[in-house]
Amino acid sequence: MSEPPRPGEYGVPQDPNIPPSYSMPGGAQYPPPAPDYSQQPPVSGGGYPPPTSGAGYQQPGGYQQPGGYQQPGGYQQPGGYQQPGQYGYQQPGGYAGAGPVGYANSDEKTWALIAHFGGIFFGFIAPLVALLVKGNESPTVKAHANEALNFHITWGIILFVGALLSICTFGVTLIVPWIIIIVFAIIAGMKANGGELYRYPMTYRFIK
Repeated sequence: MSEPPRPGEYGVPQDPNIPPSYSMPGGAQYPPPAPDYSQQPPVSGGGYPPPTSGAGYQQPGGYQQPGGYQQPGGYQQPGGYQQPGQYGYQQPGGYAGAGPVGYANSDEKTWALIAHFGGIFFGFIAPLVALLVKGNESPTVKAHANEALNFHITWGIILFVGALLSICTFGVTLIVPWIIIIVFAIIAGMKANGGELYRYPMTYRFIK
């Protein structure tokens, strides 16, 4: 029985998938060599394929293993909320010395002006009346009346002593206190007219 013709013999076409260099005489063929991966071109981007395990591995879906976790401490509450008592926060209604006060109505403003300007003519009596009439109802009027009352009590005592010494000082100890009282009372009244509380200088505060 005759052997069938082999590729490459008698006009039988050779398998195009096998290079001729791997064909032996007589039609025998070597198996193709294993591919050389070291000669393969790198993947796009200039690097090697991403690792499938080990360091630098990133799981599908963008998940990254913990490592850069930051301990809580710089947490800030939403909305910029600031707790009371911190960073200069002052609760409503608190009196903190001189500064903007404002008035709830025109009646408060009137009594505040009486406390300051009235002291020029009536001394401590004017702020004392404002304190007794409106002080319990309005913290604003009370703050103005307290400042004016302390000032006029302090300088009323100085004025009384100056009057006793005016004979020896030719009236200097009487005139100077009057000038000081008038000047600072006008300044305080103008501040009160603009809605501010004026803190009198050179004043001993008998009433807190």
